[in-house]
Amino acid sequence: MTPPERSTTRFPHGRAWRHARILLAACVALLGPAAILAEQPAAPEPSDPRARAWVSELKMHVLPGESGFLSLIASSQQKTLIGGRAIAVQSQVYYMLTRELPVNYLHWLESDDTHILLDGGPVDYFVFHPDGRAERFTLGRDVAKGQTLVVPVPGGSWKALRLHPGAGYALMANALSPEWTPDRVKIGAGPGWIARYRGAAPWATEAFLRDLIGPNFTP
Repeated sequence: MTPPERSTTRFPHGRAWRHARILLAACVALLGPAAILAEQPAAPEPSDPRARAWVSELKMHVLPGESGFLSLIASSQQKTLIGGRAIAVQSQVYYMLTRELPVNYLHWLESDDTHILLDGGPVDYFVFHPDGRAERFTLGRDVAKGQTLVVPVPGGSWKALRLHPGAGYALMANALSPEWTPDRVKIGAGPGWIARYRGAAPWATEAFLRDLIGPNFTP
C-alpha cells in the first residue's frame, strides 16, 4: 500500500473532496436534511486493521444514504453529451464495505457501474433490471465456486450489496460510465418497488427486499 504522504502523487484527493461535497449535497437533496443529519454519527472505525489502513491511505469517507466508504480515483478528460450537457465519459471511485457498515443500500443509477474486487470480500450483489428480472452475483476470489472478480451492473438498474458474514471488509474499484451526477441517481424505494420485484428470484421475499432498502424506505 502507498504510504499516505506519497499517495497524493497517485490519487487526486483535492478533487475527491470536491466530489464528496457534491455527493453530500445531492444526498441532502434526495433524502432531505433531517434524514442526512439523523444518519451522520461519527463514522464507525473499521475493526479490521487492513480496512482501517485503506480508509486512511485512500482518504475515504462515509457515503450518505447508501452507506459504506468512498473516495474518488479520477474522472475522464473526455466528454459526452447527456441531456444537453457535457459530462465525463467515465469516473472511477474506491468503495468499501466493512463489518461495521456491511450493506450498500438499494439505489438506482443511470450510468453503467462496473465493480472490480481489489481486496477482501466476498460481497453479494442484488441487481434489479428494468424488465423486472432480479439477479444475484457474488464478488469474490473463489471463481471455482461461482464467485466473480468483476460485476458489471447495467445503467438503469437498481442494486444493493451485502458483505458476507465473517468477512472483515471488501474494497472495490468502481467505474461509472458516463460519470456519476446527482440528478441521475435515486436512493431508496417504497411498497411499489417491492411489489414489482417480490418473487422475481427465490431470495426476493418482501422482507428481504425491505432489508435491502434499509433506512431509505419511503412509505
